[in-house]
Amino acid sequence: MSQTVGDFLVERLHAWGVRKIFGYPGDGINGVFGALNRANGKIEFIQARHEEMAAFMASAYAKFTGQLGVCIATSGPGASHLITGLYDARLDHMPVLAIAGQQSRNAIGGHYQQEVDLPSLFKDVAGAFVEQASTPAQVRHLVDRAIRIAMGERRVAAIILPNDLQDAKYEEPPRKHGTIHSGIGFSAPKTVPYEADLHHAADILNSGKKVAMLVGAGALRASDDVIAVADRLEAGCAKALLGKAALPDDLPWVTGSIGMLGTKPSYEMMMECDTLLMIGSGFPYSEFLPNEGQARGVQIDLAPDMLSLRYPMEVNLVGDAAETLRALLPMLKQKGDDAWRKQIESNVKQWWKTLEKRAMASANPVNPQRVTWELSPRLPDRVILTSDSGSCANWYARDLKIRRGMMASLSGGLASMGAAVPYAIAAKFAHPDRPVIALVGDGAMQMNNMAELITVAKYWRQWPDHRWIVCVFNNEDLNQVTWEQRVMEGDPKFNASQQIPNVPYHRFAELIGLKGIYVDRPDALGVAWEEALDADRPVVLEVKTDPEVPPLPPHITFEQAKHLTETLAEGDPRERSIIKETAKQVLASLVPGK
Repeated sequence: MSQTVGDFLVERLHAWGVRKIFGYPGDGINGVFGALNRANGKIEFIQARHEEMAAFMASAYAKFTGQLGVCIATSGPGASHLITGLYDARLDHMPVLAIAGQQSRNAIGGHYQQEVDLPSLFKDVAGAFVEQASTPAQVRHLVDRAIRIAMGERRVAAIILPNDLQDAKYEEPPRKHGTIHSGIGFSAPKTVPYEADLHHAADILNSGKKVAMLVGAGALRASDDVIAVADRLEAGCAKALLGKAALPDDLPWVTGSIGMLGTKPSYEMMMECDTLLMIGSGFPYSEFLPNEGQARGVQIDLAPDMLSLRYPMEVNLVGDAAETLRALLPMLKQKGDDAWRKQIESNVKQWWKTLEKRAMASANPVNPQRVTWELSPRLPDRVILTSDSGSCANWYARDLKIRRGMMASLSGGLASMGAAVPYAIAAKFAHPDRPVIALVGDGAMQMNNMAELITVAKYWRQWPDHRWIVCVFNNEDLNQVTWEQRVMEGDPKFNASQQIPNVPYHRFAELIGLKGIYVDRPDALGVAWEEALDADRPVVLEVKTDPEVPPLPPHITFEQAKHLTETLAEGDPRERSIIKETAKQVLASLVPGK
């Protein structure tokens, strides 16, 4: 049998090192699926329950491996369903290739069934490269260029294949004018700034007496270099959410997360520093960074468009975090005064006591903070953590102490609901020998994550380590938005939009062959986590949590206090509970030692 375009595509992807593709089939992409079948397992196809989830998996696979993530879908609705997950990759700078089917070439432009203008649809999310193939000889350079651009620019690329072309006989491009003869292969370059720019940055950092550092996803593979620079500068270091695993939390000068979901020590450090070193982070909220003009700034990032975007930096260094920090370190002078760092360490020590007090405060029935507080000391070595967007991300950000060797991620720039479970599935396919734990709100579970438990039920037996746990915070409320309405808008809870049905998630898990655990007592949490980690199969741990425990920001502004007061004055349906639970959390900050 002669090689089809679909066969060539699979062979070319394999030659580029692709070994896994996440997606869902359909007649618009049948030619490629037939080729995958004929390839006898050269590339493993992982069947999601929905194309959006497949795109999230591709994004997460890229995050957890550093390799290209690939997703595939049929024409029309299959292709359009990919978009949200692809935006997750786009906004978090992940290399992802999307392959989509299209109606036959003769039908395009004829208002045919499932005909969508896919080049236009993908143009923004895959703006780095999106092309629709029209001839067999064209496919070679489309694949080569799409992958090289995705990997080189850390962007999303898309290839669109009409269904009749997929089954056509493959032809190499002829040697004549108007043809392209491309090749495979890409190695990331060593990117380091000029020495003069490094010296300029070092002069600023050496002159600072109170240096604060902020690291993001760009520093995940530069932990030792970040630590060396921080120690040289006697600096404290905050972490953006995507950089949670960049530094272990047992370092006493690591202040933890920053922003609305961040910590008080991170906020205080940024408000008091005189110098800011920002590494590999696109943290979006400038109000949590130093006041403009307060601190001198140096930033390191591979992406020039992210430099001096959140804070006006004096020196902007385009470079890989690890390589740039290694080149910078010899130029930095050891600080002789450690008073600044000791102050930071004291704040961090006090903050952990505050968090414990908050987590152990009583609630009705379970304090959501205690869920993660009880998990933290039980985290297995080399665990991979994922979190959804929503109130559970607060507790993920603050209460979980990362140790060396762990990995953690979530939907950062897009902050999409529904990413935690597909992220956790991708993590298991990326590292099947590592334990994986996902934290998910009940809203995200109902939106699209329950269905992906079926994906887990389909594949878990092939994972050598069966530890895969999703913890569902069941509070019957779209909780983060509820609190945003109260604190940011001054509006009482709108039950019609915020209240969601009570669903027995643990029973659904049991129905499809997984293990279900239900907890509605705080003193049962520790035992429940241990039972989940000891299980012989994936687990859904459902915890009945109190929606009125406030995810307090590290600093409460006058406007936020005013809006909450207005909410109560207007008669929030849970007014009494709000007052009671907020008082407990505030008192925990005031008297953490009691």
